[in-house]
Amino acid sequence: MRMSDPQWWLLDDLVLARSSIDRAAERRQDTAWVQAARVDPRSRFVRVHEGHAVLRGDRLELSGPPDEEVPSSLLGIDDDGVAYFCAHYDDRPEIADHSRWADLRMSGSGLDATDAGLMVASVALDNWSRNHRRCPRCGGELVWRDAGWARFCEHDDVSHFPRTDPAVIVLVRDSEDRALLGRQVRWEPNWFSTLAGFVEAGESAEAAVRREVEEESGVRIGSRPDDVQYLGSQPWPFPASLMLGYHAFAEDPTIQVDGEEIAEALWFSRDALAAACESGEVSLPPAVSIARKLIERWFGSPLPGDWSRPFTRPSR
Repeated sequence: MRMSDPQWWLLDDLVLARSSIDRAAERRQDTAWVQAARVDPRSRFVRVHEGHAVLRGDRLELSGPPDEEVPSSLLGIDDDGVAYFCAHYDDRPEIADHSRWADLRMSGSGLDATDAGLMVASVALDNWSRNHRRCPRCGGELVWRDAGWARFCEHDDVSHFPRTDPAVIVLVRDSEDRALLGRQVRWEPNWFSTLAGFVEAGESAEAAVRREVEEESGVRIGSRPDDVQYLGSQPWPFPASLMLGYHAFAEDPTIQVDGEEIAEALWFSRDALAAACESGEVSLPPAVSIARKLIERWFGSPLPGDWSRPFTRPSR
């Protein structure tokens, strides 16, 4: 399917890309307003600890203002003027019996747009906060600034901001319109997904698509501009990625996996993938991932079954 095809469309239902809260970035440096909002009893707080947030059922459990010593980050303002923050806990606080600490990867697909946007931002800021407590230039302690969106080094007189690492994720298709799926070396034998990798310094996202696919699978992407088609992006705060989703078309479909990241890669027709998913021979990523959406966009409808990877710190 090429861009000229009337069925070509961008991904518009990415679970973690949804949000209905105004981020109110213009308020972050208004110290007086932020301080007042932080103690306003109407303000609501997402409690977050080591990338997990408190849920009750399939909704975020929002609390009132925490103790003053708990650092917080402004998430935004809703249409009624209510401010939302996330409260960063070093030690996991006690919660009610009907509540639970939830991982975004396991719970994100069940959240509505408001809760999804709040939890994604909370997890992203919490991961950054835990990993950036000292200045990378001098090693000195950093001071919280801009309502939790910056850290300031008084020694170097410089501010540090949350980083986002762009990564490409791509479903490759061949001349028979089969889809290429791969299995990473650390995955279970039936776990398959699209190929992905980080964009390197000085590299375009499209060049990264071609490089990563060939490095990992041996498959070579065509050189025409529409052989690499951008479809949409989704934040993936594990710890700080932005996933740029593509479909790409193979010029040479010969598979030769690298054996270091990818253990095996296979071409699937639609019938073969549907049968493999039905039998459990193949399990696809969960609905929260952009990989699932890329696969199902090609397939034309939802597919059965999924897998949920245990929480581990990703490596580059």
